[in-house]
Amino acid sequence: MNILVIGASGAIGLAMAKRLCKYFPQAIIHATYRTEKPEATEPNLHWYSLDVTQEASIHELSRSMEKLDWLVNCVGMLHTKDQQPEKNLQSIDPHFFHQNISINTLPSLLLAKHFQTQLKASSAARFATISAKVGSITDNQLGGWYSYRASKSALNMAIKNISIEWSRIMPNCAVVALHPGTTDTPLSKPFQKNVPDGKLFSPERVAKDLINMLDTLKPCDNGSFIAYNGERLPW
Repeated sequence: MNILVIGASGAIGLAMAKRLCKYFPQAIIHATYRTEKPEATEPNLHWYSLDVTQEASIHELSRSMEKLDWLVNCVGMLHTKDQQPEKNLQSIDPHFFHQNISINTLPSLLLAKHFQTQLKASSAARFATISAKVGSITDNQLGGWYSYRASKSALNMAIKNISIEWSRIMPNCAVVALHPGTTDTPLSKPFQKNVPDGKLFSPERVAKDLINMLDTLKPCDNGSFIAYNGERLPW
């Protein structure tokens, strides 16, 4: 197997890469980082520098691989050091909104565009991206977080579109959006005080849940929005 983890310098991505190395010891695990290469070293782990906001960078990486079985995109942002998720309309900043789209939405489309040929070479391809339950329009009861919610909703639509297109040319492929639950990472750190007991998960726990799920996906799961516990979420 050949597996590519995008954003493996983040907490969930790194946990995914490490667990995949153990879960599939005979597989080649390709993993990307933005600026600083993680110290993780395994015999079957290969690191690449990648800027997911730059199509040329994605295209260059795709040219170095002939076949992929899984591609998992773990890149995402919720806040920056200067900007928190918006609580109301008056807090909307156009630059922050575009940042959310450029990191949370567009990369998955570009990854699908440039790695389609490599995934098509697999007999059981998986294309998965980390989304979020707050991107569900049906589930939205609280409002707020305009940029993040909008970028994840747009991501979900992109995943649904990819799943439909690829079902025609890759009938054995499963394209899915994944909700990892609230994970103990820098992304969620400012908001953890309101998380119910037992609902704040370690990156290692999330990696275990998501990899087990990915390994059991079937073509009939193509186009699904799935939570860490296997629950199918409303779009």
